[in-house]
Amino acid sequence: MALKIKWNAPVVLTFALICTSVYVADKFLMGALMPFFTVYPSMNWSNPLSLLSLVTHCIGHANLEHLLGNLTFILLLGPIIEEKYGSSKLIYMMLITSLVTGLINVFFFDTGLMGASGIVFMMILLVSFTNVSAGEIPITFILVAILFVGKEFLQKVKSIKAHELWRYLWQHLWVQWSEEIGMKLYTISKIQ
Repeated sequence: MALKIKWNAPVVLTFALICTSVYVADKFLMGALMPFFTVYPSMNWSNPLSLLSLVTHCIGHANLEHLLGNLTFILLLGPIIEEKYGSSKLIYMMLITSLVTGLINVFFFDTGLMGASGIVFMMILLVSFTNVSAGEIPITFILVAILFVGKEFLQKVKSIKAHELWRYLWQHLWVQWSEEIGMKLYTISKIQ
């Protein structure tokens, strides 16, 4: 009996293929492609490509670890969601999630945004609630949400440049230390 390979989740598999193709093409173009798949905080609202990036940022990924991390979750969770909700609803949910995360980034953050982490989190939420009984929240949902959000937070903290962190700490520690020494010297001079 021969086993056949089945394209079982067309939206998920096509999305994974597009993300991988963009990443590989960007490597061949030495980074020239990725700016088209990044939302920047200073967005040009009159530029159609800039507006399009509000949705397409989910296709671009900063590095191979970023791409593989997101695709692992998407390929694991996506087929379950696509089977439950259907391909067209999944496309709609992915587009809305990308648009909302893009807009949130533009209005509330001063960093660029790329990657499918928002879509991954949407999938985590949807899968966690597929077998929910009335009035119950699965502990697996809580744990996976905490782990995923924690991982994203730690990646953001790691991305802060070390020299900027040291400069900030040094300036604040120096100011605090010099004020304390200054107050002690002033107090000593008043006593004498």
